[in-house]
Amino acid sequence: MMKIRKANERGHASHGWLDTYHTFSFGDYYDPQWMGFRSLRVINDDVVMPGMGFGKHPHRDMEIITYILSGELEHKDSMGNGRVIRAGEVQYMAAGTGVQHSEFNPSKNEGVHLLQIWIQPERAGVKPRYAEKSLKDASAGKLHLVTSKTGRDGSIAIHQDADLWLAKLEAGNRATHQLAPGRHAWLHVAEGEVALNGTVLQDGDAAEISEESALELSAKKPAQVLLFDLN
Repeated sequence: MMKIRKANERGHASHGWLDTYHTFSFGDYYDPQWMGFRSLRVINDDVVMPGMGFGKHPHRDMEIITYILSGELEHKDSMGNGRVIRAGEVQYMAAGTGVQHSEFNPSKNEGVHLLQIWIQPERAGVKPRYAEKSLKDASAGKLHLVTSKTGRDGSIAIHQDADLWLAKLEAGNRATHQLAPGRHAWLHVAEGEVALNGTVLQDGDAAEISEESALELSAKKPAQVLLFDLN
């Protein structure tokens, strides 16, 4: 069973300094049909203009994952972390009992294109935590594990039974993912064009998948795909 979320049906806001598309209800965008999927609550597709950014603001009780598609993002938080994350890098924060952070595009001439992902934790009140993982040199044509509950196989451990996989695909590449019984998947095409079990998905499109055992991906053109395997 598959339900398609088309890119051009997402919520959209242009603030001048920020151009953003919301896969799920967020901020001023509200659609009761798209409140999230399983523990996945937010996928925001953001472009932050040069020299602009998000001022210091608080979060709590949320698993926050940022993936940089192009450009650079300068991060500072109340845990003492200060870092510029670049294309191909993943940043993770467990907001837990509370954290404040700011995000700023340090470039004078290039926008930064990123995906910000929120996953609801399995319990509230955890100690805030920070981690990073680079997938800049991840090989094409296969799925790479980014997050998991246990941190297996070098992935980032998060407070939810949610595996996040990334695939970088060249045209003609194929990749397969097996869904265990009772598991669900959300697939987001960050860039490019792929076919998922024969259904063509383009840049920004997504698919909600339940009651399927195998997911077959084939790239029509170079692509980056995020696959969430959820309980």
